[in-house]
Amino acid sequence: MRHGIVILPEHRWSEAAPRWRRAEEYGFDHAWTYDHLAWRSLADGPWFGTVPTLTAAAMVTSRIRLGTYVASPNYRHPVSFLRDVLGLDDVSAGRFLLGIGAGGTGFDATVLGHDTLSPPQLVARLGEFLELLDRLLTEDDVSYAGDYFSAVHARTQPGSLHRPRLPILVAANGPRSMRLAARYGQGWITYGKGGQGDLPQWWRGVAELATRFEDIAAQDGRDPATIDRYLSLDSDDHFALSSAESFADAVGRAAELGFTDVVVHWPRPRGIYAGDEAVLDKVASDYLSAS
Repeated sequence: MRHGIVILPEHRWSEAAPRWRRAEEYGFDHAWTYDHLAWRSLADGPWFGTVPTLTAAAMVTSRIRLGTYVASPNYRHPVSFLRDVLGLDDVSAGRFLLGIGAGGTGFDATVLGHDTLSPPQLVARLGEFLELLDRLLTEDDVSYAGDYFSAVHARTQPGSLHRPRLPILVAANGPRSMRLAARYGQGWITYGKGGQGDLPQWWRGVAELATRFEDIAAQDGRDPATIDRYLSLDSDDHFALSSAESFADAVGRAAELGFTDVVVHWPRPRGIYAGDEAVLDKVASDYLSAS
């Protein structure tokens, strides 16, 4: 089992940099940040850009993998985003993980004045985004015409350090988006579903999603064992780092369901993901150092 942590891009770099260093020192395998223009209950507070944050994180770390959790087509175009992706891959010396999802209906979806898309339209747009980005990462001089994105002789040199391309991880819960994860992803990400304060119910939902993904991947000709499976352990109603025991229990449950990777959030002083950094210290000493 590999362990990851999300560090929200809400702090000035003088305060954020020690967190990224500590994530590596703690023994986490990967560290992430959100890719939003603003996010939910934190929309009125400070928020910094994803690409410069991860670039800076790459410069103060040397081992830990770094990624977007997750980027979306809400305000990104594959052609322009490719340059950011290649830069992050190069600066991090191949440690970059590209998490991508369909995008929701919140601030990012409306701030640029775009029409609100239905769930099927969001998945269709995600399919085009992944298809075009996959081509941009594996070909040069790419032209493409879709309903949501287009490209005319897009140049893509120098390409990623990975061959045939850097790892793409696709966030998906529904059958159609899971098929996209099986088609384009080296990894599948899920945040679980439901629960509404009932943690056992949330875990039952996670189990259903895990079974569904395995079935869909197999139907599409992918061996599920060849796809890394990432689970965010923090639901809206439960924070996995509420205690070291809670973390250990969640990791064990995830492993039983076939997940290869788990992700938690850096404790915040209040609001969402509120917790005590002392718990993070204990998790690192008791669990991460022994893994």
